[in-house]
Formats: sequence, structure tokens, C-alpha cells
Amino acid sequence: MEFSERTIKIIIDEAKCEGCKTHACVEACNTYDRGILVLKDGKPAVELSPEELARRGTECLACEYECWFRGNSAITIEVPIKGLDEYRKKYGTL
Repeated sequence: MEFSERTIKIIIDEAKCEGCKTHACVEACNTYDRGILVLKDGKPAVELSPEELARRGTECLACEYECWFRGNSAITIEVPIKGLDEYRKKYGTL
């Protein structure tokens, strides 16, 4: 599953969610964000429209951190930074 907030994309590897005991991502989303992630059938889910996600999302990144720290490392967040690839090529870090 993947979804976007204003400027980030959240990717959840649902296979890694199987057997997760903590559901730390959902807890973090309800604590630090606006409850975008909900628990549905034992996995994180989103029940909002893309427009509502863009409006409500705070891009707090807590779900990724908590999943990595207390869950099954199922979440990746992509944060595009305009000009980063060009910068890295110019200075030899890519």
C-alpha cells in the first residue's frame, strides 16, 4: 500500500505487517499526527480520500520511525528534495 500526503509518499510493505504485535505505526500516527493510519484486519490502513490525506497529513514521519524501532520495519517514507540529485552528481556523492 502507498499513499501521499502534501509532499511525501508513504509506502507500507503489508507482508511485513503480518504478525506485527505492536502496531506502533498506528499508535504513532494517532499520537503525533492526525490519525491517518487506522488498524484494519490487523494491518495499518488509510480510509481517507487523496484530497483529505493532502489536507490532514502533517508529514511528521513518526509512523516510519516507530515501525522501524518497535514494529517490523514495514514503512518507508520518500521525501523528494528538488535539486538533490543534481547536487549529489556535482559533488560526487551519487
